[in-house]
Amino acid sequence: MALTPVEIRHITPPRTNFRGYRIAPTDKLLEDIAASFEDVWRERADLADKVEQLEADLIRFRELETLLRTTLVSAEQASAQMRDQARQEAELILGKAHAEAREIQRRAYSDNERLTHESRRVRAQLVEALSAFDDPKPEDAAQEVEPEATQESDSGEERSWYGVPDADAA
Repeated sequence: MALTPVEIRHITPPRTNFRGYRIAPTDKLLEDIAASFEDVWRERADLADKVEQLEADLIRFRELETLLRTTLVSAEQASAQMRDQARQEAELILGKAHAEAREIQRRAYSDNERLTHESRRVRAQLVEALSAFDDPKPEDAAQEVEPEATQESDSGEERSWYGVPDADAA
């Protein structure tokens, strides 16, 4: 039976006729008081151990919290660095792609100009060959110029393979 301090203060041990206390009930009361105090001291020691354990856990959790915060900050910094690096790589790749596109476009324009020039040269040779084919005597052709032939050469029309004026040449 656990006794509280208030109960202990109000206990009066049984007395004897000569103003003394009875031995057996007084001894029992003292044993109950001692047992009660032992229980209280045991509980106090258990609670002190528990407080010590909880304080150790608290320190460990605070260290863990600090570690987690540090890790989170590091992860955020690494993420920002990776984003920046990816952005820089993307800009570099995009710049290379634009440069390559400009080079391809420049080569295409150059090829187009070369092919256009070559096409004009071939057409001129073709017109020359067709006019030589139409006029068997080149000496007579220079002396006899038909008015229609003069108009065609003046208008700048080129003839196709079939001798018909080429609409694409203009």
